[in-house]
Amino acid sequence: MPFLEKKFSLLSVLIFSAVAVLVFFSITSWINCDDTTSETANSEYYCKYDIKRLNGLKYIKPIMFVDDECESENMQDIKQQIVEIVDRYKNFEGVTSASIYLRQFSTNEWISVNETDKFEPGSLFKVPVLICILKMCEEDPSFINKRISYDKSINDGKNVAYKSKSIQLGQSYTVKELLTYMIKYSDNKATILLESNMKTEVLQKLFTDMGLEVPNIYATQYFFTTSQYSLFFRAIYNACYLSIDDSEFAAKLLSECNFKEGMVSGLPKGTPIIHKFGESGSQVEMQLHESAIVYAYGKPFLLTVMTKGKDNKTLSKLIKEVTNKVYTEMANK
Repeated sequence: MPFLEKKFSLLSVLIFSAVAVLVFFSITSWINCDDTTSETANSEYYCKYDIKRLNGLKYIKPIMFVDDECESENMQDIKQQIVEIVDRYKNFEGVTSASIYLRQFSTNEWISVNETDKFEPGSLFKVPVLICILKMCEEDPSFINKRISYDKSINDGKNVAYKSKSIQLGQSYTVKELLTYMIKYSDNKATILLESNMKTEVLQKLFTDMGLEVPNIYATQYFFTTSQYSLFFRAIYNACYLSIDDSEFAAKLLSECNFKEGMVSGLPKGTPIIHKFGESGSQVEMQLHESAIVYAYGKPFLLTVMTKGKDNKTLSKLIKEVTNKVYTEMANK
């Protein structure tokens, strides 16, 4: 019966269309709901990235650092244990201030304790000097072999607790030899000779490129937070400021630093490490700091510890304990 067939055919089309519309709106509603949930979740956990680029070039701006502005959620247990160590030293050991910055290179996660505290770097400043001298060597490859005479007695005016090998009056040294004395033995006299041959504008540009306040060369004091100072070690590790060869050379020199009282004593014997320590402050309130990259378990991490207190032995003990705790915890991650 043609009429009934047409009627049923029309009914089928209507039913099919209704079902299709319901399915369409259901899917649309589900998608919108999912998008809203995702957006809410993302907004709850979203963290901005801070990208530092190298300026001063005509056509390119190479990336130097990419930083998640939020501390790592995964490293909060380590942070709490560090805080407990610091609090104990403050309460019972005469430590007045301690700041710690920790970054795990394999994940780019980081944490900081007392991150806004500032310290005088002391001999930690020798690392930016190292970077500047090597930058000058890149501009003039012959500079690394230039001989500089130590023909006039130098009084650096510093009373340091940790003394080591020093250059000798009446001798001459190549820039490369002076770099070794400055980093391996933390020799202030070698540093002064290098600084007297360093271009001020190269140092100023380094700080500008790092996004740091340019130091006044005539000022008696300069201050860093632990995260700010850590940029210099990160620049060497990432080879984002010096050439790959010069970054490797800088790291090799830092691996030969002969200071054993702090971080090295908190690590298992033979653990690869590049590091630099610094003393500052006064007899009333001493400062002892150390920054390092520790190559552990295939998971290298950067650790910078800056401290103030009554005596260097206690401060070095604090640095040792923090290092040991971080190493142990990182090994279990």
